Amino acid sequence: MEKPIITNHRKLFWFILLLPLSLLFLYGSHQYFSSLNGRNTHFSFLCTSLAGVLKPCSLGVAQKSRNQSDEHSESCSGRYIYVHDLPSQFNDDLLRNCSWLLRPWYDMCPYLTNSGLGRQVENSEGVLSENSWFQTNQFVLEIIFRNRMKKYKCLTNDSSSASAVFVPFFAGLDVGRFLWTHNASTRDALGLNLTRWVRERPEWKKLWGRDHFFVTGRIASDFRRPADNDWGWGSKLLNLPESMNMTVLSIESTNPWSKNEFAVPYPTHFHPSSEDEVHQWQMKMRNQKRHYLFSFSGAPRPFRNDSIRNEIIEQCLASGNLCKLLDCSSPGNNCENPVEVVKVFRDSVFCLQPPGDSPTRRSTFESILSGCIPVFFDPGSAYTQYIWHLPKNYTEYSVFIPRDLVKEGKVRINETLLQVSENDILAKREDVLRLIPKVIYADFRSKSEILEDAFDIAVKRVLERVETLRRQINNGNDLILN
Repeated sequence: MEKPIITNHRKLFWFILLLPLSLLFLYGSHQYFSSLNGRNTHFSFLCTSLAGVLKPCSLGVAQKSRNQSDEHSESCSGRYIYVHDLPSQFNDDLLRNCSWLLRPWYDMCPYLTNSGLGRQVENSEGVLSENSWFQTNQFVLEIIFRNRMKKYKCLTNDSSSASAVFVPFFAGLDVGRFLWTHNASTRDALGLNLTRWVRERPEWKKLWGRDHFFVTGRIASDFRRPADNDWGWGSKLLNLPESMNMTVLSIESTNPWSKNEFAVPYPTHFHPSSEDEVHQWQMKMRNQKRHYLFSFSGAPRPFRNDSIRNEIIEQCLASGNLCKLLDCSSPGNNCENPVEVVKVFRDSVFCLQPPGDSPTRRSTFESILSGCIPVFFDPGSAYTQYIWHLPKNYTEYSVFIPRDLVKEGKVRINETLLQVSENDILAKREDVLRLIPKVIYADFRSKSEILEDAFDIAVKRVLERVETLRRQINNGNDLILN
């Protein structure tokens, strides 16, 4: 009966004797290898080598993992976003029927390649930088935004910990199918179903939708039909009580009449994958020689009495070599070709941006990309719209000429622009070039870090707005509809 006890004591003796020697050997080996690779890894080395003997040593790895988790939690504090997993009828099903999205005008399917960026531009003959330019449609912001949100660093599956809730509804692609039909019920149907679905979710009851936001890839007036009849334009999505509680991002808002809408830049053709691509493009446009005082890319609006496009085209043609016109009303025009558009804008000091069918234009952001100083004729074309992305002091980056003065023939555009000094031109152009990162949507497929872009700015401001609303509610100052 005594023998097992003696045996156990012997095992314990040898264990105690050999353990320090083993540790010394491992430490010496580690020091040798560490001197070769220059890294301090001895906690992980010991834990790996003695996993069965020194279990407490594994705490070093666990602690490192916890530290990383804590750092992520700290950096995402107040920035967590929960994304609703909507039924496919509200987004993906629309993409599967892409040929019907903008009938009868054109087939949207080619524009949905590259996850909504469109086909990559090739053979630009040196006009554009390689691999960063795409045939992007101006109405695909909903797709771009959802794809960017999938890569957002502070997503959470726990809605109770989220600061905001994103609703990835493709509202613009939906209503675009029926804008030219005389059936209001058809235009309203999917939006009504969406608001009903969101309202019934538990996340809604947290703040009755005040922490929710969604994106519309069309101008906001396409969703504000004033009357409930078949002949009114657009849908009534933004007039619904649920939508009025949510924050709405659109390429053109109906501000200042609506307090929950905010305009964000139109999608341009430029989607860089790295900061270097942005800096290289800025330098290219900074060094570009400009042969025209001003230019205009667009078509007349003969059936709109308030339009000044006819006057602008006439003044451009009368200015001779001072102005370059890209006439978008002529057959076979290249106004949808980013190479031709940038070619005109990069050669111009000023780019005219009169209202078209609505106050805003994608051309505004294309001119900024080209280092061309935008000239506005209506405050609603930019100054009262893109308050998150453009400077409040609009004189820093643009020129304003009142449209009435042009309409009444009281001002000549070329004479006005010739009065801008060379120093002012250089200063404005530099401010325009600095705006480029703020008005682009980076290629979300890239793994590289990039400058804060239009998406980042929009999300940051949404989170700030939701936090402000939350504080108001906590203080008993609830001014938003239930």
